[in-house]
Amino acid sequence: MRGRVLWGAARCFRTRRTVGPARRPLSGGSPQLEALFARGGALRTFLERRAGPEAQARGRGAELAAAAGLLREKERELRETERLLRDENEDLRKLAENEITSCQKEIAQLKHQIILLLVPSEETDDSDLILEVTAGVGGQEAMLFTAEMFDMYQQYAAFKRWHFETLEYFPSEIGGLRHASASIGGSEAYRHMKFEGGVHRVQRVPKTEKQGRIHTSTMTVAILPQPTEIHLVINPKDLRIDTKRASGAGGQHVNTTDSAVRIVHLPTGVVSECQQERSQLKNREMAMKKLRAKLYSMRLEEETSKRYSARKIQIGTKGRSEKIRTYNFPQNRVTDHRINKSLHDLETFMQGEYLLDELVQSLKDYADYESLVEIISRKL
Repeated sequence: MRGRVLWGAARCFRTRRTVGPARRPLSGGSPQLEALFARGGALRTFLERRAGPEAQARGRGAELAAAAGLLREKERELRETERLLRDENEDLRKLAENEITSCQKEIAQLKHQIILLLVPSEETDDSDLILEVTAGVGGQEAMLFTAEMFDMYQQYAAFKRWHFETLEYFPSEIGGLRHASASIGGSEAYRHMKFEGGVHRVQRVPKTEKQGRIHTSTMTVAILPQPTEIHLVINPKDLRIDTKRASGAGGQHVNTTDSAVRIVHLPTGVVSECQQERSQLKNREMAMKKLRAKLYSMRLEEETSKRYSARKIQIGTKGRSEKIRTYNFPQNRVTDHRINKSLHDLETFMQGEYLLDELVQSLKDYADYESLVEIISRKL
C-alpha cells in the first residue's frame, strides 16, 4: 500500500534526469541467516514448499505461511522503493529513504518471527540458572582473571535487569578468585547465558611480570539451568546432608558454628556445598539449589548430546572442556572461536554491557542458523 502511495508521489516529483544509485544493505541477523533467507536460498525454497494449501490449514503452518507471504510482499515493496533513490528530485529521495528504513525494520521483524516459528525453544530457555566460575591454568593470574569474569557477569545481569545472588565465593590471597557460584534469574536468562559455558583464555602481561612477557591463563565457566519442581523430583532418601564448621575468611562466626552444609546425592555421587551465609538453613537452601541444577544439567546433557553432537556451539560438559574465547589485552581484542568473531574494545567488553550482549546475540543467531539448517535438511 505504502509502495503504491510512493509511486504516486513519484509521478508528481519525477523529472527526466536521474542520479546514481544509493543502495543500503538490509539490516537484520547474521550473514549466515541472511544467506538462508536470500532469494533462491535453502530456507526460501523450504518456505515456498510450506506455503501450500495443506500447510496453511494447520496451526503453526498457517502462521508460517502468512509470515512468509508478508515477507515476500515487503521485500517486493522494498525493491520498488529503492528504485526511487535514483530519482533526481531530493524530496522524493528523502521520502524513499524513510520508507526504506521502515521496510527494513518490518522485514527484520518478519524474519525473526519466521525463525521463532521454525526453531523450537528449548525446555530450559526460560529457566533461571546457576553460574560457576573456576580458576584454571596460570596460578594467581588465572585467579585474578576469574574475579574479573565473575564481576563481568554480575554487571551483565544488572544490565539485563536480572536478579544476581552469590552462592559461593572463595577468594585468593591477592584479590583473585579460586571459585565462585551465583544464582541468576530473570527474563530468558538461561537463553542468553547458555553459550558462555567453556574455557576462557586470557593473554596479557601480569602486574608481577618484570620483563614484560605475555602470559596465557585460563578459567572455566559452567552454566547450569535451574529446574522447577515439575522438571526434577529428588527423593529425600537419596540425600546425605552433613554440617560442619565454615572455614576461611568470614568473621567471628567462622569455625565457631556448624553453619556450612554439604549435600551428597547418593545414587550419582554428586556433591554440593555452601558456607556463604551465617545461617545453616540459608546455606542448606543454597546447597540444595546448586545440587538440583547439577542433577538437572546431567540429565539434559544425556538427552541433548546425541541430537547436537554435530553442532559447533555446544552446551554442557562438552563445551566446558573446550576453549571457546580468547581475551587478548595487548591487542585489545576478544575473539569467540566458535563463530570466529572478534571485538576490539576489551575494556568496554569486560564491563558486561552492550558489547557482551552483542556477542551473545551473535552466538544465538549462529545457533538459530544451525537449527534451521538441521530442520531444512530433515524436511526438504
